[in-house]
Amino acid sequence: MTGPHRLLAASGLLPKKHMGQNFLADPSTAEMIVRRARLDNAVVVEIGAGVGALTLFAARAARSVYAVEKDRELIDILRSVTDQAGVGNVDVRHDNIFDVDLDAIFRTEQEPLVVIGNLPYNISSQVIISLIFQRSIVSRAVLMLQAEMAQRLYAVPGTREYGRLSVMTQYCADVTRVARVRANQFYPRPRVDSEVVEIVFHSPRFPAENEAGLSAVVKAAFGQRRKTLKNALSGGGLGISGPGLLAILEAAGIDGARRAETLSVEEFVALSNAVGANL
Repeated sequence: MTGPHRLLAASGLLPKKHMGQNFLADPSTAEMIVRRARLDNAVVVEIGAGVGALTLFAARAARSVYAVEKDRELIDILRSVTDQAGVGNVDVRHDNIFDVDLDAIFRTEQEPLVVIGNLPYNISSQVIISLIFQRSIVSRAVLMLQAEMAQRLYAVPGTREYGRLSVMTQYCADVTRVARVRANQFYPRPRVDSEVVEIVFHSPRFPAENEAGLSAVVKAAFGQRRKTLKNALSGGGLGISGPGLLAILEAAGIDGARRAETLSVEEFVALSNAVGANL
């Protein structure tokens, strides 16, 4: 496997900082991640395939790989890398992952999707929230994230890392650490280490009556996390305040003087259900 530095240099390219490009440069790490991801005969969607570090190993294990890359300048490199490796089950797509019709891929393959990827920090939260709402067709995701971002996924109430992403992920998924990847294994070297996590989706243990409503309530609650829950919700754009808000908090059995980071997932579901019942 030719390293990303040489592949980019051969095309006169440099990593794009504004796109958060840090390419995995160690093939043994790429192989380890794919092995631990258990992709045997899976239908894989790879986010940010780059120059193919994960793509090639995934293709040798999976039934098919849809390698999505936003950077047009990398597409020819990616296609050349997969062609030279002789893997014929890779569909290279120049696209923004948020514009990819995952449902169409699901209908074509007739198989729940497994999403993998080395995610830039600036889209990590958005990707995970999007996958949560598409979990009927995505069974799990194996993602490489900045360590700080990964910690938010399994943070517990009362900690600084606990927030919207923690609640929404733990609402419908189990999160497991797969591996720690040191910063020196990337080109260019980022400032922080990364973690690979596996997110396995499941039916919620405490189902919300309206999941979009749950997301809105959680977002409002953490939007002003230093404020009490009552004040955060009142100014959170939900259209509730005053006596109506007090009635909602009472119905949910939650003290409005608490702060968002002290609420469990179950309590957020109860709060969301109470909001829906009183609007």
